[in-house]
Amino acid sequence: MGFNYKIAITLSSLLALLVLLPPLTVGELVQEQPLVLKYHNGQLLKGRITVNLIWYGTFTPIQRSIIVDFINSVSTTGAPLPSAAAWWKTTEKYKVGSSALVVGKQFLHPAYTLGKNLKGKDLLALATKFNELSSITVVLTAKDVNVDGFCMSRCGTHGSVQHGNGGASARTPYIWVGNAETLCPGQCAWPFHQPIYGPQTSPLVAPNGDVGVDGMIINLATLLAGTVTNPFNNGYFQGPATAPLEAVTACTGVFGSGSYPGYAGRVLVDKTTGSSYNAHGANGRRYLLPAMWDPQTSACRTLV
Repeated sequence: MGFNYKIAITLSSLLALLVLLPPLTVGELVQEQPLVLKYHNGQLLKGRITVNLIWYGTFTPIQRSIIVDFINSVSTTGAPLPSAAAWWKTTEKYKVGSSALVVGKQFLHPAYTLGKNLKGKDLLALATKFNELSSITVVLTAKDVNVDGFCMSRCGTHGSVQHGNGGASARTPYIWVGNAETLCPGQCAWPFHQPIYGPQTSPLVAPNGDVGVDGMIINLATLLAGTVTNPFNNGYFQGPATAPLEAVTACTGVFGSGSYPGYAGRVLVDKTTGSSYNAHGANGRRYLLPAMWDPQTSACRTLV
């Protein structure tokens, strides 16, 4: 049994975007090179996909419902536009075709039996709890749990675990996302917290009133899109396979039109609570979702 993982939203992915700019010459305006994610002819995830959840550490029922509602939202029609389902529909423009995410099994792991400082092998042990084909296992760690590389180089990862399946070798995708509220909200929960680096713009108000969990939604959305379009490191991406720009990481920091470094872009604001969002979801939820690269336009697509 083995595993591999890829970096999600990180400082390195921000720096990677800078290399897309050509060198400056005297008197020349900066022109961005076209952003193109190449398809590497690998397997993609299609159809009905079960998302199994492992909650490691303490999560309140409300926190769990925010995340469960989001996963259900991407495949639920009927929410007002702009919607999480409309955001997810962009994945159909890849060679993925239509795909629907359905919440499957949930496992609560509040006892911290692996401790509060997890290594890569610990994530692997958690990720292999559900070895089901046509599924994604999502490991969610609480705000008091540190994971190797968390905050320093990553806010979450996605990869795959390999296991035997009736004598045949098979791989199952998995995702890990951590709650950064206590450890590094400025890096992994932006724009709901002051950033650690760069322009110090005022943070936005989290749409569900929870900086840590609303930040997790951004990272989970990023990783779900990356998992469906590049599940086994040979799907859609730009750059080296070991540090790829994927469907959403290619658009890091973009949430609305007119965005620039340190500014998330023009998004919707609730007049009563002052919270910022760009997508409606199931059960009246609202979310702030990152832009996704559109293969038809070769540009980052925002909902607003």
